[in-house]
Amino acid sequence: MLSYTVRRILMAIPTLWVALTMIFILVRVIPGDPTTAVMGDYVTEKSMAVLKQQMGLDLPIIEQYGLYLFNFIRGDFGNSLITGLPVIKELKNALPHTLELTFFGLLIGTVTGIPLGIFLALKRNTFWDYLGRFLSLAGLSFPSFYIAVMLILVFSMKMDLLPVMGVGAGDFWDRMHHLMLPSLTLGLLMMSYLTRMTRSTMLDVLGSDYIRTAHAKGLKKVKVILKHALKNASVSIVTVLGIYAGILIGSSVMTEIIFNRPGLGSLIVGSMLNRDYITITSIMTVYAAIVILINLITDLSYGLIDPRIRYE
Repeated sequence: MLSYTVRRILMAIPTLWVALTMIFILVRVIPGDPTTAVMGDYVTEKSMAVLKQQMGLDLPIIEQYGLYLFNFIRGDFGNSLITGLPVIKELKNALPHTLELTFFGLLIGTVTGIPLGIFLALKRNTFWDYLGRFLSLAGLSFPSFYIAVMLILVFSMKMDLLPVMGVGAGDFWDRMHHLMLPSLTLGLLMMSYLTRMTRSTMLDVLGSDYIRTAHAKGLKKVKVILKHALKNASVSIVTVLGIYAGILIGSSVMTEIIFNRPGLGSLIVGSMLNRDYITITSIMTVYAAIVILINLITDLSYGLIDPRIRYE
């Protein structure tokens, strides 16, 4: 397992490098001069030259690229052009809220989607199967902002059960109370997708010869489903979880804006509106690193689920 882990980590490093390179290129090919965006159209040449020097834009492009990679390695993202504060401090304040929202959205989707997908596979072509497939397809058809608005109308406006905005006063239960609607918004989307994928994967496994052999040996149905069928379907399910965890990170942007949560979503929107070049680059870099980390964890999970993968 150690050699497998080392190989996967070594494979993730060039992937991260390619992602950072793409971010560096994309930010610099965006139309418009960041110095003009910050200081206005009537800025003097002297003031523009000073700001470019502060931002490092007066250096040759190769030196800018090398400095960008070096600063990433040592965790220095520079200072915001709007607030003047170190970007790393703003990220430290915003990132926990985004990770918290993503984690609970992932948790809701997992603990509901996988059991529901197994249930639908066992009830294939029955009323419950048709109903579950219809509801999961309906859940995939609605965008996250529409689901968020519907949840607000039902649970906040009509029933007055859950708060709409903010993250709470700091108490754990108050934070969970404010987190319910945002995480439910993300969780319902993931539940719909995971339910359909789990159902399809379980149907493929349940039709295998070793499952029929396990039933013929007289093993209990629960043991056959959990120990044999679900275990062999876990690689596909974990793949879906890894992919959708990355999607949830992106979907959290709109959700945080709707529920006025101070996460990366609100930070990146504010930076884009103010053309804060440095903060935008830093947030994109953090997003890329998180997604690559999720993919690495997913790859390592394969080796734990199926030992044969370690030796491929």
